[in-house]
Amino acid sequence: MNIKNADVVVISDVHLGTYGCQAEELLYYLRSIRTNLLIINGDFIDGWNFSKSYFPESHFEVLQYLLRMIQQGTKVIYVTGNHDEFLRKYSDLELGNLCIVDKFILEIDDSKYWFFHGDVFDFSTQGVSRITAKIGGKAYDLLIVMNKFLNKVLIALGKEKYSLSKKIKNVVKNAIQFINNFEEQVCLNAIEHGYDYVVCGHIHCPKIKKYACENGEVVYMNSGDWVENLSALEYINGEWRIFNFPNRIIKPEMIKESRLRNFGLRKKSLEAI
Repeated sequence: MNIKNADVVVISDVHLGTYGCQAEELLYYLRSIRTNLLIINGDFIDGWNFSKSYFPESHFEVLQYLLRMIQQGTKVIYVTGNHDEFLRKYSDLELGNLCIVDKFILEIDDSKYWFFHGDVFDFSTQGVSRITAKIGGKAYDLLIVMNKFLNKVLIALGKEKYSLSKKIKNVVKNAIQFINNFEEQVCLNAIEHGYDYVVCGHIHCPKIKKYACENGEVVYMNSGDWVENLSALEYINGEWRIFNFPNRIIKPEMIKESRLRNFGLRKKSLEAI
């Protein structure tokens, strides 16, 4: 395993506690990075679809490793989302290197960043529509389970993985329009409030793009998810990039190898970012 140093890492939409969560891949990724600042941008734990009968060992290991990172000096900013909104009553709580917030403002290299999950711009998760959104969430989880089985068959046949949910999103015009509207509203709001960068999760679409209008411009970034895209945002050597997990299935021996690695964090101070 190659160890990578990053000044800032952003993940979102892990959805621990659901069948769709790719916890083993996330655990492998977390063990492969060294960072002083990890921002979890919402929906880390899925309170909407959580079941006491389903929380496998790999999901527990992600939580345990996160605690280990905190103990070893990584600052973790946990931005709440709609699926883990039960944590919003603990907003602004600080426990050592762990901070729980509803939004996070950060300055990097003289640029002002606004981190928030993004559900406040999605009216389908609010009011009466919230019930429909929860039902849709369970249907999405079922689709991901079916997709995992399909991919195991494809891998066994020596073929590439296939994403059913991505295919549906790409062909359904309403889904494409929703994503475009979401991104536009987020960017307009960020410009209005004077931010240089705005960073979201929520819609499971990893992206880095510049948005400009007559009132100004902003860089929009989305960290994607750990259900179908298996993606993160990384700030390395003054540049942002999207990390995409390799298109493969993690083997048990790879996880075992990563567990044997010593966890040595860099001592660079957070103030130096």
